[in-house]
Amino acid sequence: MSLDPRISASASSCKRTVWRFTKPIEGEGNSLSEVFASVRLSAANAPWLQRFLAFVGPGYMVAVGYMDPGNWATDLQGGAQFGYTLLSVIMLSNLMAILLQALSARLGIATGRDLAQACRDHFPPIINIMLWLACELAIIACDLAEVIGTAVALQLLFGISILVGALISVLDAFVVLFLMNRGFRYLEAFIIGLLSIIALCFAVQVVAAAPPLASIVTGFLPSTEIVTNNRMLYIAIGIIGATVMPHNLYLHSSIVQTRAFERTSAGRREAIRWATWDSTIALMLALFINAAILIVAAAAFHTTGHQDVAEIEDAYRLLSPILGLGIASTLFAVALLAAGTNSTITGTLAGQIIMEGFLRLRIPHWARRLLTRGLAVFPVVIVTAISGNSGVGQLLLFSQVILSMQLPFAVIPLILFVSDRNKMGEFVISRKLTVISWIVAITILVLNFKLLVNTIF
Repeated sequence: MSLDPRISASASSCKRTVWRFTKPIEGEGNSLSEVFASVRLSAANAPWLQRFLAFVGPGYMVAVGYMDPGNWATDLQGGAQFGYTLLSVIMLSNLMAILLQALSARLGIATGRDLAQACRDHFPPIINIMLWLACELAIIACDLAEVIGTAVALQLLFGISILVGALISVLDAFVVLFLMNRGFRYLEAFIIGLLSIIALCFAVQVVAAAPPLASIVTGFLPSTEIVTNNRMLYIAIGIIGATVMPHNLYLHSSIVQTRAFERTSAGRREAIRWATWDSTIALMLALFINAAILIVAAAAFHTTGHQDVAEIEDAYRLLSPILGLGIASTLFAVALLAAGTNSTITGTLAGQIIMEGFLRLRIPHWARRLLTRGLAVFPVVIVTAISGNSGVGQLLLFSQVILSMQLPFAVIPLILFVSDRNKMGEFVISRKLTVISWIVAITILVLNFKLLVNTIF
């Protein structure tokens, strides 16, 4: 089995000539070369469950980005202000995420390129520079949410100030380095463990909140009020930005290549199938957690006269007395800390993938992590100094709207590539799936445009 990226790419009928700006003399290397094909698979005749479990992991790493602290800001405000109405937006954005992540995995497995490498090899340099800058902005916005979430959780649990907590969050770079050095499976196990903690914490809170089932069901049905109410639309776009994470499309197309599947037609087909199941199941967990945050906020705040709850600190303070469960607030803070810690890993890997893929620039992982985290800490420090803790919640929500604005820069190239038979060969998506994918992309563009118009005018 050859692990050379050029051989891998040609094995899937993706001839070098169809990638217009490929520069073979420079040699691009494998995506995340230090862990490329490092996870061994079971024998070909092993039971299907054993084969599937070998592919489980990347989907959960991607799912982390769909339940990071940025989701908390949008889901809390959506539930407190508008009850269960925005559950339909969470479901819609999650379905978009399932589709787009499946396409991302398909691209990486079929072509041997992550999305950043594919963009670099297809678009002229000026376009790639623009795409890279958009990706970096998205990562900074995501990292901003992680900084705020971790700092707020530390304040709620241990009384540490937001400013000090933000500075402490810089140290998580070394946690990522330690886990990566142990092996990619250790990294995945750490993430799945923290995701389990988050799910358990919110499962307890949903039970304690005892929301009416009829209201939940109604909330999953789309409402025209979402697009006619500007305040609701602003939060809805934030939910989409927080759920369909643009940099996760780059991440997933890379980390699916950590599996040592056969770089043959049959091997790729099996890898695509299991990777799609992995990400779909993981994102259903993300749907549960995002819906649970909004349901708890709706049950605890919207129906009890606390519709103005917008800050995570307010939610923490009110949850226990309103729900009548003393541990509810602590579970809320523990889940927030787990979410903030977990999402730093995806930011680290996505930043590395994007920088190496677009620029062929490799810098030490700790330097990349500290650079990105430093850019995220700066606005938190400024806002905290000017507005105090009250301005942090709005900054968190605004970061998710920024993420939503970056989505087209990742979604459009992805759909272009996976629907191109010359690049994908036998793994090209069907015309029906292509149409659905473009509908998703157009929906995102239209919603973003409406938000911009409403914000400016």
